[in-house]
Amino acid sequence: MSEHAKTPGTPTGPESGPGTGVWFIGARGSVATTAVAGCAALAAGLCPPTGMVTETEAFAAAGLPALSSFVFGGHDTLDWPLPKRAEALAEQGVLPHGLARAVHAELTAADREIRTGGPMAGDTRTDEELIAAFAADIEDFTRRTSAARTVVVNLASTEPAPAQGEARLPASSLYAAAALRAGCAYVNFTPSTGERHPALQELSRTARVPYAGRDGKTGQTLLRAVLAPMFRQRALAVRAWSGTNLLGGGDGAALADSAAAAAKNAGKNRVLQDNLGTLPEGQVHIDDVPALGEWKTAWDHVAFEGFLGSRMILQTIWQGCDSALAAPLVLDLARLTARAHQAGITGSLPELGFYFKDPDGTSSALAEQYDALLGFAARLGELR
Repeated sequence: MSEHAKTPGTPTGPESGPGTGVWFIGARGSVATTAVAGCAALAAGLCPPTGMVTETEAFAAAGLPALSSFVFGGHDTLDWPLPKRAEALAEQGVLPHGLARAVHAELTAADREIRTGGPMAGDTRTDEELIAAFAADIEDFTRRTSAARTVVVNLASTEPAPAQGEARLPASSLYAAAALRAGCAYVNFTPSTGERHPALQELSRTARVPYAGRDGKTGQTLLRAVLAPMFRQRALAVRAWSGTNLLGGGDGAALADSAAAAAKNAGKNRVLQDNLGTLPEGQVHIDDVPALGEWKTAWDHVAFEGFLGSRMILQTIWQGCDSALAAPLVLDLARLTARAHQAGITGSLPELGFYFKDPDGTSSALAEQYDALLGFAARLGELR
């Protein structure tokens, strides 16, 4: 539950510092690269803010930090410079032609702020040593860039859920602990455990920072969150709901691991369970198709029953680019959590459930989540 308390002595006026730090876990991945390039393009007026909810009129008075104030850094285990990564994304049609060149300086600046993450193979450091090292990297970034505050956003590849009784923290929880220890707002855009690990409960409570998650809702599950309430509201009985995902890139490779895929599908199933009141028959299959690159196809097959037992079918196909769908949401979340931190709001932010498959303590119906998000924007405006 969100404490939604005001921290004594926390300023509530407009952003007073020179910038807002955004620290990505998985900083050289497709989503992070798209977010950095996109933020630079929007700040320079090169592209419209399509897909950014916080750029709509409802958020104009919320006091959100300007995109031009963002400075980027992060952790990654890969050594692939962001400008080169952006060029590769442009070749696949993820970024507009010429954009990587136009924002080369911003990509280079962000790349200089990326530090080696972990744990790497053969790393003998304890969990405590890793957390301390990651937190020091984040604190150093905030200090050197003179950022008023930093938001840590987990964009790393999906990891399997930790085994019961596992002594070591999963990587996502190491980074979450580091973010909390560094006094940063935290967003888990992945299905990985992150701050929800039982070992982090006390730290989450005492850190006095806002946090939100988990698992960004960008495509197939977004559509499910719209369609599932329709069936229930019209009293149509859903007999089975099955789906298939075909995807390439880093996600495809990561989700080829059945344990990682199970962690991903948990959020997809929650949307159906919450909105239908029961989990119907059917599964979501995730297939790695490297030839698709950064693009994905999601197919759903819904078998439902109407009046007098009439049996009917609904099929949907969603074809898109996850990085282009996710990047504006990531920028939205960075702005909202940074503003919440500045306003002194602490704890879990269920009002941001609009952005997630598996949010903290909130409805999974998109319309209700959007209303809660608008209410949160209004509250932030009142705290200016």
